[in-house]
Amino acid sequence: MENSVKATFGLLPLPCLFFIVYLILPVIGDSVTPYNPTEDITIDCGSSTDAESSDLRLWIRDGNGNLSLIEKQNKSSAIKTETQLPSSVDMVPYGTARLSNTEFTYSIPLTTGPKFIRFYFYPTLYPGFEDPSNKAFFSVKAGPFILLRNFSALLHARGELTLVKEYCVNVDEGQRLNLTFTPSSDITDSYAFINGIEVVSMPTDLYYQAVGDEHGITYVGQAQGTFYFLGNNTALEMMHRINVGGQQISPVDDTGIFRGWLTDDNYFTVVGSPSALPVNASVDLNFSKIPAFSAPREVSETSRSVGTNKNENYYMAWEFRVDSMFNYFVRLHFCEFQREITRRGESVQKILLANFTAETQADIIDWSGGNGIPVFKDYVVAITTKGNQKQQNLSIVLHPTTAWITLYADASLNGVEIFKLSNSFVLAGPNPDPVPIRPLVLHSRKKRPIIVTSVAPISVFLTISLLVFAIFRLRCNKFANSSIPTPPSDLCRRFSLRDIKTATNNFDKNFITGRGGFGDVYKGFITASSTSIAIKRLSPGSQQGVLEFRTEIKMLSKLRHQNLVSLLGYCEDNKEMILVYDYMVNGTLRDHLYNTNNPPLQWEQRLKMCIGAAHGLHYLHRGPNHTIIHRDVKTTNILLSEKWVAKVSDFGLSKTNDLSNTHVSTAVKGSIGYLDPEYYRLQKLTEKSDVYSFGVVLCEVVCARAPIDRNAEDHKQISLAEWVQDCYNNGSLDQIIDPYLKDKINPPSLLKFGEVAISCLASQGIKRPAMSEVVHALELALKLQGSEVKGNYENHSNDPSTVDYHVLYSSGSGSINIGR
Repeated sequence: MENSVKATFGLLPLPCLFFIVYLILPVIGDSVTPYNPTEDITIDCGSSTDAESSDLRLWIRDGNGNLSLIEKQNKSSAIKTETQLPSSVDMVPYGTARLSNTEFTYSIPLTTGPKFIRFYFYPTLYPGFEDPSNKAFFSVKAGPFILLRNFSALLHARGELTLVKEYCVNVDEGQRLNLTFTPSSDITDSYAFINGIEVVSMPTDLYYQAVGDEHGITYVGQAQGTFYFLGNNTALEMMHRINVGGQQISPVDDTGIFRGWLTDDNYFTVVGSPSALPVNASVDLNFSKIPAFSAPREVSETSRSVGTNKNENYYMAWEFRVDSMFNYFVRLHFCEFQREITRRGESVQKILLANFTAETQADIIDWSGGNGIPVFKDYVVAITTKGNQKQQNLSIVLHPTTAWITLYADASLNGVEIFKLSNSFVLAGPNPDPVPIRPLVLHSRKKRPIIVTSVAPISVFLTISLLVFAIFRLRCNKFANSSIPTPPSDLCRRFSLRDIKTATNNFDKNFITGRGGFGDVYKGFITASSTSIAIKRLSPGSQQGVLEFRTEIKMLSKLRHQNLVSLLGYCEDNKEMILVYDYMVNGTLRDHLYNTNNPPLQWEQRLKMCIGAAHGLHYLHRGPNHTIIHRDVKTTNILLSEKWVAKVSDFGLSKTNDLSNTHVSTAVKGSIGYLDPEYYRLQKLTEKSDVYSFGVVLCEVVCARAPIDRNAEDHKQISLAEWVQDCYNNGSLDQIIDPYLKDKINPPSLLKFGEVAISCLASQGIKRPAMSEVVHALELALKLQGSEVKGNYENHSNDPSTVDYHVLYSSGSGSINIGR
């Protein structure tokens, strides 16, 4: 063979030899043939001509070929943008649009089999149609599947200029694919619109289970098992497609089916120290285990890794936003290309999906058969309801197995694909909460400026009137605000009413996340910030009102602590009184104890949350010159952050007490069931009143029951505090704890927890412990349970069972910039 090669090439001139090698090398390095789809249809909606996009794909006009556009009353509008699009937006397909106030359908003839469907949206102002933030709400069906319902492209774009939605559906023999757009019937003058439609055939066994496949897919969740129903009667929505550790891959650089792959930079949340870094190794790939079209070569050639010889305390985590109440198909791509790992058992990792264990001993070499061989593993994960959250994070966490078990302790991942699975022919989820809405530019002909000749007398009159009005408003504001000093802007920002309306889409009811005595609470975003915020708006009928509004500003603008909810700012404008806080994703502590669909909290979780809240109250009580008495401590005023850190909130009833005074004489305020009997009887308020209320919180935490139950059969059980004290004195406290916690609490831990709860509920305030003593006692209860008490707790995996708390003992205040 060697001689024949020499005979063939030896007589050629050297330049020719180099040229031949140049031609051969690409074939040797990338011998993979991309998939050739049967259909590759791209429709430039609203266009009257065919046109090429920037990636040189041909997009056909609306009426091209066998494509049918079926309309009700023939009222759709084909609109071509005539102003210059932003440089980041491609003219094709976003330069034209099909819009209608009535239903319209694209009917496309296709061959049998599964198809990708991609919708391209450019939400902006179009001539003849109103603001899309108020009117562009519509539904989309693909055959029997409801893909979108009451859908807002503007909200789903989340501040981006354009939006692409991708689906997978199966077309049966002899069918046409009918894509029907229907304006929302709940909104007057609503309209539907679409800029581009793409339909591409996919390999029959790319995501769907092959006919006769009885192996199923691993089902991950509270009930482990096998998922058998990913067949042709299921539609999929692509939620996330990620090239882990690598660069973004454009659709034209995919394997022939035009999938886009994003980087994992915005999803990679945390890693055990030291940081895991992207890995890119030169490797000869061997597609012997999976089809080469499963993912681009770049996915298998890059990954993230914690590095070899690490222990199980090192890990990597990603978080992906998904809709609640759906099953999700998760595909993880692997390719072991580290040269030292070549045999089974040399590197094994643990995989968790949505905080549930998917694999305890994941061995990439065992799955693939060798180094440099790409492979993927599929799972189905259920994302159930969690409070009132429309969306949640689906987490992926990888831990290496300890080195004493394997030769190399490492964890690595190359790619992720996450699809929502249809539920009874429905894929439609809720609209996301709003992000800062970009200014919308009207796409229409440039109009000549209208010149208006001003009339001098009118101008003078208007000027004088405005001046008088301004003076009047200034005087009114001076008197109205004379009783409250404006806090420094670097501590507490004053927002305009316009800022607040933008953040809440003009107080849209869809953005209300809760209601309290003060008023409605909205979730929103301010200007360019990506940080979600809670906006609490005083309602006209509120029993709290102006005094509580100003007390909250006065108190919280000076307080900064890990276990206190941060007040970011306020708005007092045109009779509106609004407070702006950090948004607490996981709601209140009450939301996770009883009367809820949320999964029950583990005992360690509950202890850590109590410790966090106790730290917050201790910070309030230990001021150098005065104490702050919260006066409304309860489980609904203890909020949980995204990382499950407990934070005390709602300071509208708080009082300060100079250290020279033993108490504050004041009218009794608080919540039934939590109210300190001594304070109620003597109307003398001390910090020990907060301690009593916190004792009731501890009773709720261990018993998972409301502080007052008027339907209780035994009158002794109506008051939870009294019932717990009675059972503790009788030695039967273990009989009334949350049934979920039965046999899950170490007796010494329960005993210590009971001691601190009972001491907090002492009838005389002087016999109750200080909050510093409560903190130490709860930390001891946690230690007696078998969990270490550390000074720096953080939850990297979004799993509440791993939450720890970093407590800030300094009282210095800082500023929070949310897009000033």
